Amino acid sequence: MPAILIPDLPDEIHCALRARAVMHGRSTEAEIRVILEEAVRSAGRIKLGSLLLDIARRAGVTNEDVEILEQKLADSRTAP
Repeated sequence: MPAILIPDLPDEIHCALRARAVMHGRSTEAEIRVILEEAVRSAGRIKLGSLLLDIARRAGVTNEDVEILEQKLADSRTAP
């Protein structure tokens, strides 16, 4: 697993992180991982699967259409 070194982290920030970790019952390192994960997985980010589903719905693609496409793809893979 990759490690991140943060040089020159102010003491007050480190103390605040430790206090926050204690409040959440985690180690300082675990708390920092949670903070970083929340920062990069924000609710406002666009999720590719959701975006593609929205595009398909707007285009009027049905489950039956998808099944037909999947069958054609499967057939093309088994054809000589």
